[in-house]
Amino acid sequence: MKATLLLPLAGAAAAFFLVAAGPDNEQAPPGAAEAIAKALPEKAFAKPFKARKVLVFAKTAGFRHASIPTGKLALTELGKKTGAFQTVVSDDLANFEPKTIDQFDAIVFLSTTMDPFMPPQDVLKGMSADARKDAEAKVEVLKKSLMDFVRGGKGFVGIHAATDTFYNWSEYGEMVGGYFDGHPWGAGHEVSIKVEPGQEKHPLVAMFEGKNQEFKEEIYQFKAPYDSKKYHMLLRLDTEKTDMKVGGIKRTDGDFGVAWAHSWGKGRVFYCSIGHNHEMYWNPTILSHYLAGIQWAIGDFKVKVDK
Repeated sequence: MKATLLLPLAGAAAAFFLVAAGPDNEQAPPGAAEAIAKALPEKAFAKPFKARKVLVFAKTAGFRHASIPTGKLALTELGKKTGAFQTVVSDDLANFEPKTIDQFDAIVFLSTTMDPFMPPQDVLKGMSADARKDAEAKVEVLKKSLMDFVRGGKGFVGIHAATDTFYNWSEYGEMVGGYFDGHPWGAGHEVSIKVEPGQEKHPLVAMFEGKNQEFKEEIYQFKAPYDSKKYHMLLRLDTEKTDMKVGGIKRTDGDFGVAWAHSWGKGRVFYCSIGHNHEMYWNPTILSHYLAGIQWAIGDFKVKVDK
């Protein structure tokens, strides 16, 4: 069992929050807990129909974002402060087993990368052919379980690198809304994020008040199956207020979606690519956006999504 980290939270009570440690005992940077506490929304967007449980899964098989522990802390405190949901922070694949997964109302992929269901490559190389075959069969069970979970009426939330995940699983790509195709705007670039025109009053982005958010953040571009016409677009990169002379831009249509939502079977999928930099997890507007999206994905925030 991995050790746990004790991260102090702001407040007179000097309470502590238990976070399962990741690789090398990763943890949020000093001051993050206090900054998050100050930025949290005061209340939920909708009263939960019943007690809700959300799994935050951040297993990586490729690049691992330093902001993952900050995101874990922010999402946990977001649910706790507003009473919208209880967060289970775990990379244990047993949570995706059929029936076990049913305890959750939504699954959050927090900056997962590549194939988080497969054993690491160094482990695979040491396996016999039969053992590898068994491992691959196990992955297929977990994939079907996740898809059945969402299509059956539950929620899926992808944050940042959730689109840099499962490139060999086309159904996942369709569900999340596209695949990562580079980030012309890196972590230190000033970017301007706008609400999708015509959506200024939509409840999932109403917290932006129709105004652009401008900050330093890594912004993705996407490749197939990304098609912004297929989803209810919420946020985009404002190409008129962002440097478009940076290197690495592949798209010629100016279509750089940042957040969207859509139905998946009887379930709901919400994705937002914001979440590379630690500061995003104590940005009040972004935290409110996450909360609205998660509550919608769970099914408590009854908001109409067109696509």
